[in-house]
Amino acid sequence: MKRLAGRSRTWISGLTAAGKRGGRGLRSLIFPSSLRFQLLSRSLFLLAALLILIGGFQYVIMKDFLYKNQAETMAAQMRGPLRDIFMKAGLPIEHWSPPKPMGDGAEAGMNGGAPGSGGFGGDGSDGRPPQLFLPDASLAIINSDHHFIDLNAESGASAPQLSDAEYDTLFTESQPGHPGSESYRVLEDKDGKEQLVVFRLVGLPGEQGERSWLVQMGTYTAPLREVMMRQLMTFVGLSLLALAGGLALHLPILRRALKPLNQMVRIVEDTNAGNLSNRFTAASGQSEIDRLGASFNGMLERLEESFEAEREAKEQMRRFVADASHELRTPLTSIHGFLEVLLRGAANRPEQLHTALNSMLGESQRMKKLVEDLLTLAKLDRTPVVQRTEVRLDQVIAEMEPHLRMLAGDRDVQFDLQPGLTAMCDEDNIKQVVLNLFHNAVQHTDPQRGTIAVRLSAHSRQAELEVRDNGPGIAPEHLPHVFERFYRIDASRTRKQGGAGLGLSISQAIVEAHGGTIEVHSEPGQGATFKVTLPAI
Repeated sequence: MKRLAGRSRTWISGLTAAGKRGGRGLRSLIFPSSLRFQLLSRSLFLLAALLILIGGFQYVIMKDFLYKNQAETMAAQMRGPLRDIFMKAGLPIEHWSPPKPMGDGAEAGMNGGAPGSGGFGGDGSDGRPPQLFLPDASLAIINSDHHFIDLNAESGASAPQLSDAEYDTLFTESQPGHPGSESYRVLEDKDGKEQLVVFRLVGLPGEQGERSWLVQMGTYTAPLREVMMRQLMTFVGLSLLALAGGLALHLPILRRALKPLNQMVRIVEDTNAGNLSNRFTAASGQSEIDRLGASFNGMLERLEESFEAEREAKEQMRRFVADASHELRTPLTSIHGFLEVLLRGAANRPEQLHTALNSMLGESQRMKKLVEDLLTLAKLDRTPVVQRTEVRLDQVIAEMEPHLRMLAGDRDVQFDLQPGLTAMCDEDNIKQVVLNLFHNAVQHTDPQRGTIAVRLSAHSRQAELEVRDNGPGIAPEHLPHVFERFYRIDASRTRKQGGAGLGLSISQAIVEAHGGTIEVHSEPGQGATFKVTLPAI
């Protein structure tokens, strides 16, 4: 059962993982994350939004234009003869004078007109009902006492009726010169149909004086909306064609615009830790891509330098471990050999015991010196803090002169020290540098014919210390490596003199900690010159 449960959990986990992978694949299929797709979709979205905005403005402007145009047409017809309107309403206008218009201009044909000459046909005296030119138009009149008469209710075009307060407002707004006298309204009749309605105010004389009447004419807005919808559908069709054309034209343009970026992707894919020499062209014609390429080239250069430095550091560490092991193995082997000799009975012989002990002492001192040098380098590697004081360099070297001459033996030693040369430095560290350079010169010169010159001078507020010898010199291929740890020109390690090859490395670290420089000049057969430069005061 446990095995079956384990298999079930494994199967379910597999299905879950497959579902997650499938979900990611489905999401990537539905929502592609490529830059090309995003740019294309966003461009088309902006174009579609712009077209929708233009279509909306066009619809609003066209609606206002059509409604205003229809309202002006209706108002123009209402300026025609109004006699039939009031006859149809049953008003006894035969006892009245012709109504005096409340608007501008005279009312032509108020007592009737030829059919087709005005807004209405027929005079009503022959029994024919008045006919409106506008089909399905509503017509009503309202007096100042809010008496509403719908004149076309039987023809199916019922007139929308407003409240008394709204009619009072219309009586005021319909006065000539009023800002609202030329406006129109969109209202719904009792059947819920929308009508475009205009109003005209007229005055009729009667037995009790002149009275104001409001003529209301309306027409259905459905035909106008049909015209607007046809125009809108035409615009939508043209917009879809524009989007399709934009898509067809945008794809090749976008593909060409992204070509430098695709090349950059391929170069990045080909770049790895072992191949950092790839570079981007900085002249693609696109400033953003060019800046990105220049930045990426700089990053690749820094990475290449870092990897090269790392490889060099690993190689130096490998050499350091090998050389340190060799330097420590030699005295340990010697000490181990002497101990075996002593254990075999040489300890009972005073002469052999004394020789073995002296040899062991020498090897232990050599090991001690090596360990001290390694500790010194380790301290200098950790951003050393140098205790600087004002030091007379000429006095320091003069104090070391007896010791240096003793190290030189029979070699010719010359001192040329400029007096009064002062620098801010650690006196013990400077002594160690001088001792290391002098000891290096002693090791590479002949014991009888060797010449060593120590010179101290000042140049441009800097103190220069030179140690020159007449030894065999250094070959050009070895010059860049003389300050490396454990580096030896004699690769066979069969030198007569001792030393682990750390003196020059220690000297370089000390000088750089003081803000100075150390360099070497040499030619084969012409000796070598080591020059130390320190800030002087």
